[in-house]
Amino acid sequence: MQIVTDGGADLSPVQRKGIEIHSVPLVLTLDGKNYRSGIDIEPAEFYQLLSATSSFPTTSQPSPAEFADLYRQLAINDPQILSIHISSGLSGTMNSARLGATMVPEAQVTFVDTKTLSGAEGWQVEAAARALKLGWPLDRILAALARISDATDTVYTLATLRYLVHGGRISHIRGIIGQLLEIKPAIGVGKEDGKYYQRGSARTLNKAIRLLPDLIARQHAPGTPLRGQIAHGDNTDGANLLREAMEAQFPMQWLATVAVAPVLGAHTGPGLIGLAYGAAAAYAGLEDVLPV
Repeated sequence: MQIVTDGGADLSPVQRKGIEIHSVPLVLTLDGKNYRSGIDIEPAEFYQLLSATSSFPTTSQPSPAEFADLYRQLAINDPQILSIHISSGLSGTMNSARLGATMVPEAQVTFVDTKTLSGAEGWQVEAAARALKLGWPLDRILAALARISDATDTVYTLATLRYLVHGGRISHIRGIIGQLLEIKPAIGVGKEDGKYYQRGSARTLNKAIRLLPDLIARQHAPGTPLRGQIAHGDNTDGANLLREAMEAQFPMQWLATVAVAPVLGAHTGPGLIGLAYGAAAAYAGLEDVLPV
C-alpha cells in the first residue's frame, strides 16, 4: 500500500523523516504567475511576495487527471493506495481525487477526508505512513486515523480578514464588519463538516493569540497534558507568544513548529497563528505512529 496526500498538509522535516508520502501539489497564482505550493515556492518566499503586492492570490485544487496520473503510476508497483486529503468542506481536492480514481480501475484507492488541514491533516498523514511502515493492515490504519481525527482540533487567529473574505471561506458581510471594527477572530474547524467557524474574537492580534488557550480551556481543563503543534504565516513572534500562553495553562508535548503552506496562506494572509491540539491521553498507544 502507498500513501497519497496533498499540499494542504503541513509537516515538519522531523515528521517527514523516514516515511514515504506521495503528494499532489495544490497550485496558487499570484500576480499572474502560477506556483505549485511547496515545490515551486516555499513559505518564506511566498509571504515575502505577498507582502510586496496589493494583489490577492488565488488557488486551485489538482485536476482529476493529475490524481489519475499519480494513481496509475503507483498502481504499477502496488494497486492499494490510501489517499488522505484536506477537508472537503474547504477544498474540492477530495472530489478531484475521487474522480481521478475512476479513471484508473487497476488502482484500489481508499479515501480519507481528514475534515481539517495544516498540522492536523499532517498528523493523520504521518500516522498512516508510519503505520504502513510498521506493517499495519488497512483496517487498523483507518481506525487509528479516525481516533486521531476525533481527538484533534485546530484553532487559529489572523492579522487580517481580507484574504478569507476574498477567498469566500467566511461570510462576506461578517468579514467586512470585522475589518471595519479591526476585530481579530479566533476560528476553529468544525468536526462534522470540516468548515470554518468563529469561536471568539479580540481587538488586537496579540490579544487574540492569548485568547486561544482560554478557548481551549473550555474543552480541556487547565492542567490537562496536551499534544500540540503551532503553525504560522511568517509570524515567529506570534508563534512564541502562543507557546508561552499555552504553557501557562497546560503541560505541552510540542511538535516542531511549522510554516503554513503557501496554498493555505493564500486564503489567510501573513500573520496567521494556528494550533493543532488534543489531549495527550487520547493518543495513548499510538506513540509508534505519532511520535513527539
